[in-house]
Amino acid sequence: MTSETSFATATELNAALKAKKVSSVELTQEAIDRIERHDDKVNAICVRDFDRALQTARAADLALSRGGREPLLGIPMTVKESFNVAGLPTTWGFPDQKNFVAETDALAIERVRAAGGVILGKTNVPVALADWQSYNEIYGTTNNPYDLSRTPGGSSGGSSAALAAGFGALSLGSDIGGSLRVPGHYCGIYAHKPTFALCPARGHTPPGLPPLPSNRDLSVIGPMARSAADLALLLDVIAGPDPIFDGIGYKLDLPAPRHAALKDFRVLLLDQHPLLPTGSSVRQAIDALASNLTKAGVSITRQSPLLPDLAETSRVYMRMLLSFLASSFAPDVLAEVQGVVSKLDAADDSLAAERLRGMVLSHRDWVIADSRRTGLRAQWRELFKSFDAVICPVMPTPAYPQDHHEPQEERRILIDNQPHPYVDQLVWPGIATLPGLPATALPVAMSSEGLPIGLQIVGPWLEDRTPLKLAELIEREFGGFTPPKAFVD
Repeated sequence: MTSETSFATATELNAALKAKKVSSVELTQEAIDRIERHDDKVNAICVRDFDRALQTARAADLALSRGGREPLLGIPMTVKESFNVAGLPTTWGFPDQKNFVAETDALAIERVRAAGGVILGKTNVPVALADWQSYNEIYGTTNNPYDLSRTPGGSSGGSSAALAAGFGALSLGSDIGGSLRVPGHYCGIYAHKPTFALCPARGHTPPGLPPLPSNRDLSVIGPMARSAADLALLLDVIAGPDPIFDGIGYKLDLPAPRHAALKDFRVLLLDQHPLLPTGSSVRQAIDALASNLTKAGVSITRQSPLLPDLAETSRVYMRMLLSFLASSFAPDVLAEVQGVVSKLDAADDSLAAERLRGMVLSHRDWVIADSRRTGLRAQWRELFKSFDAVICPVMPTPAYPQDHHEPQEERRILIDNQPHPYVDQLVWPGIATLPGLPATALPVAMSSEGLPIGLQIVGPWLEDRTPLKLAELIEREFGGFTPPKAFVD
């Protein structure tokens, strides 16, 4: 076994397994060996399940010998700690939940097992899945394999770090504030935020709560991988309605990609947001991609009156996101926030003010915000009559040094050496999250510091296969994942 095998895609491993060039036990043992050799530096795998993984791998080899053709049969992979896996802890990073052990698998885990996936273990998260850094008192801090002093992203940061370090070929994550796409961008891997409610989240549940079907506003679960084709492979496994509650989810008869060749795509390319600057390294990556795509025959447009108002999108998103997140806040905390909000200037439309208002949003005001979201969705529908995809940043900079200062509202992110509110970075993930659109994160460049730079491809509602296909074509034409040098052995 070699590092080449460790960094192979699931699609490549599938072919090798079916051709009997390698066994699932060999792949699984190699992944375990890599974790034991390297994870003391990265700290991506917070819960190990190696014995069961090897049992599953042996069963997969037997199934393969009998002609088994399940889509993930024998493929080693990881899952985010926030998914219930029977017999393993689910904490969401809450110290008082460190002894909670799930009794049943989440629906997505059931589907992965039925498809033959070999689950190596669970990956680290921030407390409450509420940060772009992945650390907590129970499991410690996860580091970026490209620079161990920097964040791998969050909240699916353990998964992105695991993929970048060669710990399995696939992972499952979730996203409400960029938690799939941001780690993808920071660790140079691929991630897909599906259309809202496409993938049922039963069992992706805070510890102690019953794993009931849910339709949590804005939140989705989705695939992570080292290639775009692998995203589609895992998406097909986990997507489709929850069988115990037909009112949630959609059937998996998703439309085919709009096009099969790069030259046929019409792309709106964005590099600026009205409320937050984009760092020079990210802008340069966008310009380089624009040049490459133009040479490949892609129709590239840099601005359009059809684009929904990004400032309005961000303000509505902040209100609705914080309204959802604050629903679990203690009454005394909400009372304190209400006092602060009562003193806000009515003309203050800063993103920080919108977040505060969102925490104490009345149902009436939530309905008004939801109506504004509906109007923005209609604008997106019109835009996608003229364009097939929108490509834009995931975040304004590559991965930054770990900063665990609390509260997050006091943190600052340096964008070209100028400080900006840390939480304001939500503006880029929110472009796709608020209207519930599919978005595929893909690596496109490396910074001068050797850090990955990714972008996101936003597609039309329920047309997930279009951004996935475009990501696959870009990868095929211009390259994709590059392993971190310190982990190629």
